Order: sequence, then structure tokens, then C-alpha cells
Amino acid sequence: MTQQCSNRFATEYQQILRQIDGVDPVRYAKTRNYADGAVTRLSPYISRGVISTRMILEKILRLGLAFDRIEKFVQELAWRDYWQQIWVAKGNAINRDLKQPQQDVAQQQIPRALVNAATSIHAIDEAIEELYQGGYIHNHMRMYVAAIACNIGKSHWRMPARWMYYHLLDGDWASNALSWQWVAGSNANKKYFANQDNINKYFHCNQKNTFLDKTYAELVDAQAPPVLVDSLQLSLPCDLPDNTTIELDPQLPTLIYNYYNLDPAWRQNEKANRILLLEPALFNAYPVAPKNIDFMLKLADNIPGLQLFCGEYEQLHRLTSPGAIIYKEHPLNRHYQGQQDPRDWMFQVQGYFPSFFAFWKRCKKELKAW
Repeated sequence: MTQQCSNRFATEYQQILRQIDGVDPVRYAKTRNYADGAVTRLSPYISRGVISTRMILEKILRLGLAFDRIEKFVQELAWRDYWQQIWVAKGNAINRDLKQPQQDVAQQQIPRALVNAATSIHAIDEAIEELYQGGYIHNHMRMYVAAIACNIGKSHWRMPARWMYYHLLDGDWASNALSWQWVAGSNANKKYFANQDNINKYFHCNQKNTFLDKTYAELVDAQAPPVLVDSLQLSLPCDLPDNTTIELDPQLPTLIYNYYNLDPAWRQNEKANRILLLEPALFNAYPVAPKNIDFMLKLADNIPGLQLFCGEYEQLHRLTSPGAIIYKEHPLNRHYQGQQDPRDWMFQVQGYFPSFFAFWKRCKKELKAW
């Protein structure tokens, strides 16, 4: 199943594990918001289920550092589980304004200048070009882009969020959609704004006289600048590989892998049929770019004997018996039938929490018990 993909991220499993060993949680806490900060670049592997947040947490705790030195790193890692827990609890409701309607919306599309990397904000345009080429964008920059689209350009969050998810190698719909809603104020008490001085500080530039070169009070009340008024409805095509004939041993269980579960260590010592299931209906609802498909297929090469099946779950289901199917829990798997394995969550804290810090408070209690 090997395909070409961006070389900016390793795809060999042992190299990914070594990357976890290289994480510096203390430096991360001090520099994570800067363009050249000590970010981990592990998010594509977490999102594709190659590694888990729990695995990273255990590695960090084994360093033996004082908790106050690693708390920010652990907290930021917990955000990923928090968004996923909301998706588990709320399901498709995360595709709509979650807490309250987004305010001051002028249109449901996306600014053309954003798509064309032509906003006139140099750091923003360079980051969008990097997103297109390498499938990655710094987390702080994601907030800037969302603020420009939703709060400066007055777009509803959903189309721009789908655009960014489409291009991200680390695309996680829960983290993406709910973070965009947090910026746009439909999943938070207020909207997030960043001005040009903020971008200049964290992305080491000195641009002046832009539509963001204002005070925060001025930004909140400003009309959409002309460069962001023209918008378009995006087409996001997603072409899956051609289907292949699979061979199933009826005496063995069938393990289902998918876009959110490519864990080479999952039941690795068991004899089983191993199937990578890519459902056209799912990718029609949550389309991703060709480079993301290529990256996924490269990661899938870490799983010996994995066979590719492009079709709906019901088609695969007819080829085996439900009792023989095993899969990992995920909100997009709710139509699967068979045995469901739990995911490796960081903590046992589960359910919906209206704020991250209510969730984090419970997580810290569990950490203290450790």
C-alpha cells in the first residue's frame, strides 16, 4: 500500500517512537506559542491513532520531573482527549454551533483570500502555503487563521474548518471543529482576536499597516476588510484508492483499522485478519486531501499483513460474521458491529464537561493519585 507522501513527517513506527523520546516538556511549556518553539510535531500520529495520548503521558511521567515543570505540556495534551470526549458525548452535534449561535456572521462560505493565501498578512499567507505543501500548521497560527476567517472576515466557522481539516495531516475533526468554534465564540463565552502586534511577536516578523494593525477594541468593532469580503463555496474532492480483493481466514477474527486507528501495537501478537477499512460515505462527509491519504497509507505499512478495503462497513460485514469483528471505539465507528475495544485515554475521566478546566480539574485529581 506504499504511496508517496510529504517527507516532513516520518512514517516508520520506530522512528515515531524515538520522536516521543525526544520531547522536551519543559522547553515546550516556555516556547510552544512561538513559530520556532519546541512543539512536538506528534499530532499527525496521535490523530491517525498510531500512538496515543496515554503513551506520551506515561513517557513524560517517567522522566521524573517535578509536576509544575511539565503541567503545561500535560494540560495541552489533555485538550486532545477533551475534544474527543465532547465528540463521544455529543456526536454529530459538534457539526453545528455547540453552545450558542456564532454572532456577527455575514456569510456561510470562506474568504477567497484565505484559500489563495493572499490575505496580505505575510505570516498568515506563508503558513497557508505550508499547510498546502506539508499538511501542517502551527497550533497558534491555526487560532490566528480561524480568527481572521470568522471574527474579522465574518464567516461562519464550518466551511473554513472543513477547509483546514481537508489539508491537515493531523486532521482530527473534534479538535478542529471545536477549536474553530472556540475561536468563533459558538463554543466559548467570547470570540478570540489577535492583532498584528501579537502575530509579529510570536512569528518573528515586523509587519505594519495591515487590517490587523489595530487595538483589540478596534478589532472587535471593525467591519470586515475588503480583502476578506469576497468568498467562495469550496469543493473538497477526496479520491480513495481503488478497491482490492481481500482474503479472509474464516477461522480468525477480523481486526478493523481505519483513518483514526492505525496502531501497530494493537493486538499485535494475535493471529487475525487485518483490514484497513476506508468508507467512501465517511470521506464524503469528512473529505481529506490526496497527501493525507498517501500519509495514511504510509503509516499503514507499519502493520504487517494489513489488507485494504475501500467500501462501506456493510459490504465488509457481509464477508465475515459480526462476532469475528473487533475494532477500536471512535465516534465515527458507531455503525460497526462486533467487539469494541476501548481507546487508550490519558485518564479515566469521561463524559461531557462544558469547559476544559472543569475536565482538567478532574484529571489533576487522578494524576495526584498516581
